Amino acid sequence: MKVNQVQLPQAGLRRSATLPKLTLQERKPVDTCARYLLNNAKYLKYDDYLKAEFPIATGVIESACCHLIRDRMDMTGARWSMRCAEAILLLGSLYLSGHGDESCQFHLQQEHKRNQLALYSSGIPLIKQVFKALYSTTPRRLPIPV
Repeated sequence: MKVNQVQLPQAGLRRSATLPKLTLQERKPVDTCARYLLNNAKYLKYDDYLKAEFPIATGVIESACCHLIRDRMDMTGARWSMRCAEAILLLGSLYLSGHGDESCQFHLQQEHKRNQLALYSSGIPLIKQVFKALYSTTPRRLPIPV
């Protein structure tokens, strides 16, 4: 009789909870984990999956993918270009990871540098420079062919 590969880890988990004589409350998470391994043994063939070069993900990652990707991208009637889909997923992942505020601040600073500071590079607002050039009392040289 072949021993199920999942029975070994779950048995080891239970043994490691029994030997130090954990209380029922302390042992509860260990028993929950061992029960999960035993109940899902037919799905836990990671050695086979790795040999076949399948990607392996945890439930947390799978749940995040479902929440982040399917909930956003799989809306009825929605059509996404690859560029927009990537942008939405990036923003969603920043928001869900808790880094959304930092990212917004960074991008606002970059936009300020690009759009505002460039206008004042010489210390004089660009619009003033434009008006000065347009309405100067000094005659402008016109390119007149001679």
